[in-house]
Amino acid sequence: MFQGSIPALVTPFKNGAVDRKAYADLIERQIEGGSGALVPCGTTGESATLSHDEHREMVSLCIEVAAGRVPVLAGAGSNSTREAIGLVQHAKDAGADGALCVCPYYNRPDQIGLEAHFRAIHDAVSLPIMIYNVPGRTVSDIQPETVARLGKLPNIIGIKDATGDLARVSLQAGALEGEQFVQISGDDPTALGYCAMGGKGCISVTANIAPEQMAKMHAAVQSGDLATAQEIEKKFIALHKTLFVTPSPGPAKYALAKLGLCSGEVRLPIVAPHGEAAEKIEAAMATAGLI
Repeated sequence: MFQGSIPALVTPFKNGAVDRKAYADLIERQIEGGSGALVPCGTTGESATLSHDEHREMVSLCIEVAAGRVPVLAGAGSNSTREAIGLVQHAKDAGADGALCVCPYYNRPDQIGLEAHFRAIHDAVSLPIMIYNVPGRTVSDIQPETVARLGKLPNIIGIKDATGDLARVSLQAGALEGEQFVQISGDDPTALGYCAMGGKGCISVTANIAPEQMAKMHAAVQSGDLATAQEIEKKFIALHKTLFVTPSPGPAKYALAKLGLCSGEVRLPIVAPHGEAAEKIEAAMATAGLI
């Protein structure tokens, strides 16, 4: 269900409020560009500074606009297990195809706590759950052996892996052989290698800016056409890296604003890139042929 290029959608703002029209237009652009699924209210969607009402509204709006044309994997994580369960329940009630649940942040749970967290979500709500491992942000790193135990549960269907550690693809695949468990990269710069190792796609920041090109790259690698995938990657590797030249999603929103697709507005404590950082983003966009 979840494969190919999957944008971690930005949440556009206008004068401090969510810009629903721009959001719907961005979703249409993703579907037209060939994206394999949509992720509302993830890290790139600034879920950390959305109110609970805004979070639920954006998930519901994404599902409404997508209208079944592509699957929706709703961001629904929290460092509170109880809160995560509530967000997953809302995602199910709204009609999402699955929920993306980040490893709990700040609390720093050990492997026993991480396993208990995801088991509790799994047991509370009957909806496909994808684990989201991004230790650079959460300071909690779910290990392959823990993933393997969770992956045997019927509704733990995959992992978004933003560690950049390509060896984990094989480690987790070997431990979960025979299971219907999908591995998705969460790191654009290493996504091509991740897919070559057996991953099925990428939940991508870059896809916000270039949905068609990222969809083509992932289609090429999945069909075995590595030469085409490599050519696309050569053009976009600078953009992959530059979209993190300042804290994300500031650079992604700056790029979208340069394309006239939404404002570059972000919420504190994230600030918009400027000066040298802005120049680097524009240069990478030019290298990719976007401007």
